[in-house]
Amino acid sequence: MPDITDIPDVRPLLKATDIDFHLGGRKVLDRVSLQIHAGEIVTVIGPNGAGKTTLLKVLLGIHVTSAGQVWHRPGIRLGYVPQTIPIDPIMPLTVNRFMRLGKQRYSSYAIRETLDLTGVAHLQKAQVHRLSGGEFKRMVLARAMLGRPDLLVLDEPVQGVDFAGELDLYRLIGTLRDRFGWGVLLVSHDLHIVMSSTDRVVCLNHHVCCTGKPDHVSNHPEFIELFGEQVVQSLALYQHHHHHCSDHDGHGPKPPVAVRNKQS
Repeated sequence: MPDITDIPDVRPLLKATDIDFHLGGRKVLDRVSLQIHAGEIVTVIGPNGAGKTTLLKVLLGIHVTSAGQVWHRPGIRLGYVPQTIPIDPIMPLTVNRFMRLGKQRYSSYAIRETLDLTGVAHLQKAQVHRLSGGEFKRMVLARAMLGRPDLLVLDEPVQGVDFAGELDLYRLIGTLRDRFGWGVLLVSHDLHIVMSSTDRVVCLNHHVCCTGKPDHVSNHPEFIELFGEQVVQSLALYQHHHHHCSDHDGHGPKPPVAVRNKQS
């Protein structure tokens, strides 16, 4: 008989049921339900002001729900990357020092190992304000990974990064998921990259308009109503190029053609 500790936990990492949230007398979230399991990437999309960042904060317990329930698997470890991290450019702050901020203490080995996972270990002594957009995002992602989370929650993880950098960051997130089996919940505006880089999409406009596999969501009437026929046609063209492009040797994919329509 197998040891009970060897049986995998198939419960979701996080589950939200009929979440309502009011802010200043306005209903920002209306009966929102979702769940995230280990090993899957779930991306929340929607127009500006749809409540995406608010939803993440409710799920993390930063905001308290007006109604509904949020359940976390007991003992879950969370890693969070907010949309913005304001850092005063005149404050001397190295990458190494940034990684040590907070109450939890980590060894120098753990910090370097984690920075190496995101490709910026060589920047430990660099000043944070001198990092490029992509380097900064990789550093912040590494900080969220230090505690080896079960679930990474990323709010616009590629904001302020150029297109090639976005592709690289999404590939990195996918690689980390594959290696560690983490769940990943993220918010993104870039529909083209999302639709080729995620397992499940949640389309939010204060309520959940539709959810499911990317190809299902991109053909859903509410998605089309929110983003328009032109975006749907552009997505189809993008995905066509993405699936048929190969590298110079004819082996494997190369970065997709930049047929881009970033929602803001």
